[in-house]
Amino acid sequence: MEQKDFILEIYKAPRTVFGVSDVAMLFPGEESKYLSDRLRYYVQTGRLQNPRKGIYAKPGYNALELANILYTPSYISLEYVLQQAGVIFQFDSRITSVCYLSREIEIDGRTFSYRRIREEIIMEPGGIVRGTSGVSGTASTVRTANNVNIATPERAFLDILYLNKDFYFDNLNPLDREQIARLAPAYRSAALEKRVSKILQNG
Repeated sequence: MEQKDFILEIYKAPRTVFGVSDVAMLFPGEESKYLSDRLRYYVQTGRLQNPRKGIYAKPGYNALELANILYTPSYISLEYVLQQAGVIFQFDSRITSVCYLSREIEIDGRTFSYRRIREEIIMEPGGIVRGTSGVSGTASTVRTANNVNIATPERAFLDILYLNKDFYFDNLNPLDREQIARLAPAYRSAALEKRVSKILQNG
């Protein structure tokens, strides 16, 4: 494959952040050493970035995609989503996610924060927007991009209450209470459901 075809195919792909396995899917039949050598070459020549070992990105990559790929399985949630939805007002520049571990790292001037939550909760699909340009149909709309897994505000509300029972919310109006009621049983926590009921009643 010619060099120009390699970089062109990567640039044409809708995603902006790749692992080596993702690149291999674009070039079936190519040897992994060839792909790794090509990727390193384009990092050295400035046409790709290497934000983390084993991860490659187009210039100007989507940081939300990077958040998903740094640790998997994970999805963007908690303060980031609630702030975007207007449920909390205090500015927080971090991209916050839930994951199988707790970790905070900085890449290219951005902080990526992960909170540990039970894996069966991570794998529960309800309230997760996966790889679409947006979702509607609830009181809240999530705006995201291809190849990003992100919680709806209702899912983020439940995630943060599950992890922090004393969390304070500035504005509950954007939340769809029916969706919260549908999602809450997945956490298998009577204490969480009790906290949610009390907060919504008082809000």
